[in-house]
Amino acid sequence: MTDKKTILVTGASRGIGILTVRTLAAQGHKVLAAMRAPETRNQESAAMLEACARDTGTDISVVEMDVTDEASVGRAVDRALADGPIDVLINNAGVMPVGVTEAFTVDQLQSFFDVNMFGIARTTRAVLPSMRQQGSGLLVHLSSAAGRLSIPYFGAYCATKWALEAYAESLHFELEGTGVESVLIEPSGHGTDLVKTAPAPKDAATDASYGDKAQGRDRLLGMFETEFEAGNPINDAQNVADRIAELVEMTGPRPIRTQVGADMGVAACNDATLPIQSALIEGLRPIYSGAAA
Repeated sequence: MTDKKTILVTGASRGIGILTVRTLAAQGHKVLAAMRAPETRNQESAAMLEACARDTGTDISVVEMDVTDEASVGRAVDRALADGPIDVLINNAGVMPVGVTEAFTVDQLQSFFDVNMFGIARTTRAVLPSMRQQGSGLLVHLSSAAGRLSIPYFGAYCATKWALEAYAESLHFELEGTGVESVLIEPSGHGTDLVKTAPAPKDAATDASYGDKAQGRDRLLGMFETEFEAGNPINDAQNVADRIAELVEMTGPRPIRTQVGADMGVAACNDATLPIQSALIEGLRPIYSGAAA
């Protein structure tokens, strides 16, 4: 480990989030494990992390935070900053809706964006001023293969992750010269409880009007569950936590995008778009960097 960092991880009550907390803490970092309702609905996860810290002598603190609540995010970040700077933010909290895209109501779509996109904007906006002031920092945003590809029945999820990709990449360029980096990590399917907790469409009439196609949700989720139960190492969620830890330990510049797991063509998409994006940025650099006459 290069040096001990203070790292805030959102969505730390389960899946990739809780694995990331434990992995980073084991490397000697101070980790703030942010989650909703640590004293009620996520009491078991909070207790497990606190026990982990005691048993291993690692530095883990459970922090109450709801990324959909501006005040909650502000309180959590302010309390953390009162003890010292936040060096890294891992934007991990997210939901994975699956089903006929038309059958998701607008209210549902808004709720998904509130977590997967606006939640990230809230936490990012909360930590960025102090990072820019201290002249260093790292933002790691949990995207997905679904942030680069369109997948049937994952339309709502893909939309949130595509939006996240644009937000995070624009930040990457705007933060040049500040000492702060904004990067994306793009996992494919990994064995977490997202498959079991995936929200379904609420517009039952529209869903039913698709006939047999409406069964696509269950078939896809069933396919993933079968694949995960097979225990293929490529689907182990620990792989994602390990890659996040590598990004934290890396001395810059870090890649904008890091793909993890079964490729699904994501690397080819990234390789194909990188020179186009780079050429666009170079053409705009005199304008956005403030060097224009």
